[in-house]
Amino acid sequence: MGSNDDLASWIDLSLVPGIGPQTYRALLSAFGLPNNIRSATRVQLAQVVPHSVAQRILENGREAQVAAAIAWGTQPGRSIITLADPDYPPRLLQISDPPVLLYVVGDIRLLGAVSLAVVGSRNSTQQGALNAERFSRALSDAGLTIVSGLALGVDAAAHRGALAGRSSTIAVLGCGADIVYPMGNEALCRQIGEHGTIVSEFPLGTPPARENFPRRNRLISGLSRGCLVIEAALASGSLITARLAAEQGREVFAIPGSIHSPLSRGCHALIKQGAKLVESAQDVLEELGIGVSLPLDPKISVPYDSILQHMGYDPCTIDTLIQRSGLTAEAISAMLLALELEGKVSSLSGGIFQRIS
Repeated sequence: MGSNDDLASWIDLSLVPGIGPQTYRALLSAFGLPNNIRSATRVQLAQVVPHSVAQRILENGREAQVAAAIAWGTQPGRSIITLADPDYPPRLLQISDPPVLLYVVGDIRLLGAVSLAVVGSRNSTQQGALNAERFSRALSDAGLTIVSGLALGVDAAAHRGALAGRSSTIAVLGCGADIVYPMGNEALCRQIGEHGTIVSEFPLGTPPARENFPRRNRLISGLSRGCLVIEAALASGSLITARLAAEQGREVFAIPGSIHSPLSRGCHALIKQGAKLVESAQDVLEELGIGVSLPLDPKISVPYDSILQHMGYDPCTIDTLIQRSGLTAEAISAMLLALELEGKVSSLSGGIFQRIS
């Protein structure tokens, strides 16, 4: 039987309602390859799955959807990988619930690269997004592929930083690989497809749904050697990814923030639970045993360094800096502009500034 026929059997079974990864693997364990499963009788199938699922396996009606998937996967830059495929990511074989099928856009070789998950809030602060982009750029330059979920906020910033670096990025979707979500990341999604990798375990055409994202998160952590959390509330989905990473034996990292910010509380909770506190990309590399020395930022002149000391690490206004430093508003404004251009200070809404590094 040709390879497309074999792949069609894999895809067909994945489209049967009631067959998720765990049930699919149970069927493979009992019968072998999907062709054998489809050749089994309903009585034989019902020894492994409920009678209703056994009946659906034997029914027709999925042919058009299977043919469309095959056609999609034969287009340049697209692949469909099965659990039995030699290109299947080896790190996903180590997790307790590996997906049976992966729909891939871009370079499938990245799925086996040395990777780090970078995740965080969809509603990130300006500083959080900047941290995500800069850390990801530095880690990409050090040879790590950055894995994230293509959400707004931290995820998108992590992908952008990784693409700007020497390595690349993997976007794991909570919908079909043929769907762009969120639409605000359409251009970024296209760029990742061209220069990185997009992957999904969901059948083509699957819309984004709330229940899909926890499943997606186990793949973000599963593909990676560790998980770095940048800004997360206590109820954040990023903490689910961090928990899954810990359960999968991956390293967990978190960047601390202001004690006054709700988006720091998730990271602080992870640190209390044993996550590695991260202040620089070098902290991550050392913990992972990757011997790369990253260049330090150039030194700032003394007057500018003094402004940073007066600023501290919490947001503050120009008036506050005038009181602390005794300098004029004009002098401080000029210094803040220079520091912002150097990436040392972030300008927030309401005339508030915050130190970045």
